[in-house]
Amino acid sequence: MKKILFLVVLLATIKIQAQNYLSGYIRDKESKEVLPGAVVYFPELKNGTAAKADGSYGIGHLPKIKTIIQIKAVGYKTFVQQVDLAKVSTFDVLLEASVLEASEVVVTGVSKATEIKRSPIPIVVVDNKYISQNTATNAIDIISKTPGVSALTTGPNISKPFIRGLGYNRILTLFDGVRQEGQQWGDEHGIEMDQFLIDRVEVIKGPASLIYGSDALAGVVNMLPANPLPQGVIKGGLQSNYQTNNGLIANSFFIDGNSNGITWGGRASHKNAMDYQNKKDGRVYNTAFEETDFNVHAGINRRWGYSHLNLSAFDNLQEIPDGSRDSLTHQFTKQITEADTFRPVVPASELNSYKITTLHQRVQHYRAFLSNNFIIGQGKLAVNIGYQQSIRREYAHPQAPNVPGLFLVLNTETYDVKYYLPEAKGFEIVSGINGMYQTNNTNQATEFVIPNYKLFDFAPFVFVKKNIKKWDIAAGARYDTRSFKNSATYVTTNPLTGFDEAVLNNDTAGTTKQFGTYKHIFSGFSGSLGATYNVSEKLLFKVNIARGFRAPNISEISANGVHPGTGFDQLGNAAFKPEFSLQEDIGVFYDDSHISSSIELFNNNISNYIFNQKLQSKHGGDSTITQAGNKYPVFQYQQTNAQLYGGEARIDIHPHPIDWLHFENSLSVVYALNLGGGGVAITDSTKYLPYIPPVHTNSELRAEFKKNVSFFHNIYLKFDVQWYAAQNRAFTAYGTETPTGGYTLLSAGLGADIKNKKGNTLFTFSVLGTNLADVAYFNNMSRLKYFGTGIYSMGRNISFKLSIPISIKKAK
Repeated sequence: MKKILFLVVLLATIKIQAQNYLSGYIRDKESKEVLPGAVVYFPELKNGTAAKADGSYGIGHLPKIKTIIQIKAVGYKTFVQQVDLAKVSTFDVLLEASVLEASEVVVTGVSKATEIKRSPIPIVVVDNKYISQNTATNAIDIISKTPGVSALTTGPNISKPFIRGLGYNRILTLFDGVRQEGQQWGDEHGIEMDQFLIDRVEVIKGPASLIYGSDALAGVVNMLPANPLPQGVIKGGLQSNYQTNNGLIANSFFIDGNSNGITWGGRASHKNAMDYQNKKDGRVYNTAFEETDFNVHAGINRRWGYSHLNLSAFDNLQEIPDGSRDSLTHQFTKQITEADTFRPVVPASELNSYKITTLHQRVQHYRAFLSNNFIIGQGKLAVNIGYQQSIRREYAHPQAPNVPGLFLVLNTETYDVKYYLPEAKGFEIVSGINGMYQTNNTNQATEFVIPNYKLFDFAPFVFVKKNIKKWDIAAGARYDTRSFKNSATYVTTNPLTGFDEAVLNNDTAGTTKQFGTYKHIFSGFSGSLGATYNVSEKLLFKVNIARGFRAPNISEISANGVHPGTGFDQLGNAAFKPEFSLQEDIGVFYDDSHISSSIELFNNNISNYIFNQKLQSKHGGDSTITQAGNKYPVFQYQQTNAQLYGGEARIDIHPHPIDWLHFENSLSVVYALNLGGGGVAITDSTKYLPYIPPVHTNSELRAEFKKNVSFFHNIYLKFDVQWYAAQNRAFTAYGTETPTGGYTLLSAGLGADIKNKKGNTLFTFSVLGTNLADVAYFNNMSRLKYFGTGIYSMGRNISFKLSIPISIKKAK
């Protein structure tokens, strides 16, 4: 934190130099009419503006370098082009009318801001329009319908991202390019991020270890906030959401500004929900939650580059379900004593309450990061440093509600330094180093699953991109070194409380050794080589081959204990080797004014693949352990070799002349095979891998009406069908997983902007319904399927969303 504050003070004292300025007009290509409101943005510089009423724009504080400019307007194809700001001061643009915007610019996993169609890496973008026209209960839920992406869930507010069948520490989640660290190995908590902060999401579908390191073996999810406002603008807004199924009440208020290149802003959000419900289980006990989030940011944009500081706080109270029921009535019961000899039925008043129960977890996450981009001649230096603290408590003692069972304090310092060489002869080269230093402390716990540990990452890398006529070729290499050490932990029983506690001195006589000392250095090479062949402006082919690396996480190596949030006893394996993947991707993409389509295929071979397996007792049946009167099944991580293959296909049709009608369809397929190795025998019950999403499709028919009706503008109406096939390719050995039946879900929605006579938006509303047929179904990616006798997923849900913009100051 001291380093961050020092840099802020240093940058604030830099003398402001004469600024470079770019201006021009944005017009329709055919009619030559001006396009007020068109957004002009430089993704690499994080600087932009909007066209005024006469179609003109002007933007200052620009360095004299070559960079990408992106111009967007509703109903027009996105304009993307490289401009040399050292030579150009006037730049007029003609936009081509199109119902498909296309030409998205991405900043994730590339040498610099790049058109998505020119990047060989498999990547997909979820934009703000999609986010606003769909309903979600958490940050990851936003992207769960994206082709190739799914989520492992534990109720409405807990989702873990999975990409092409892989998740946990194989997926790296970023916020504005900065890695998110918060015990990703855990099943029972989600990503610690305010969903209202997210304006756009970029998802890499495949190994991204080259740029981001060990935990990006299967992909990256980069959550991006809204772009900085144009100079001279101050605005705010209120966003509200109510959902009928669990009574979710969510509100978020923000205010942002830009004064002469000094950007600033803040947001406060709160959401609260009671237990969710479905027609089979009724209300599902202990799935309520309450979340409070804060974020502030400040930055400066100048000719020398930019520096942006971001601070956030996340605080989530999340109940812990276990699925226990009364044997006669099948109603949910609750634990009321430590001995747990009797469980009463949960009363209706408690099921319908927003009050968080005694047995819950509290997840707090604090983040501070400073993003810097310094212009050095025609090159630039990016220096990003951050600090995060994740505090996780699980309150599992019903008669001691203020005593946490699990208590983890994770501190992480991240660094990322890149130098972008000046472009020469079409070569774009970036080299750098990044990594993190991390410590974990469990000394205040009364239940111990993982030990105290220290971790340090260091990795140099280089990435090169070259354009040769119709070819865009990209390649890179990286070498990771992760130093890992955990200390021995001894526990003893406190005679006053009866709970276990860590021994903090060297007197270990009469104590139990929970964890042994472990020290290891994991290292490995990552690399990629890919190309895009642009047959024409409409048709292109992509091919990519990438090697990924992942070091085992703390739970996989050292876990030893009952974890109440998961409902089982977890064992690690200190002999594990790092995972290495080799993934091949091929894709074909076609886009014109009325059709957008693609087919992407992949094959991924992973050596030393780690997965969790239920153990069998030597006497037959489940292996169990008894603790505090409760029996818990025992799971242990295993290592094998694996193959995952499949792909995604999509087609979006906008038939002429009814361009206001959109028919969007997608198909996602993942198959996973256990190839054996590491002592894992291959039988009919072990030949597949656990938690692999089934074949599924999504079809949406959406009408976006061009004609306004009185005060109603931008009216849309949509109908959505999601089909999930049965998942019979399950890892059924010892009851680790069971097959899951197929199901179909129906959704619908409508929304509009309400504007006054001057054309100013008063508010935007939407009504969105999911699972309208109220289908009772098991999702094979839901952990609740295995709680008790099985818990069904959420039933019918109607979501009401309201967004009220507040304009405080407009640009001159």
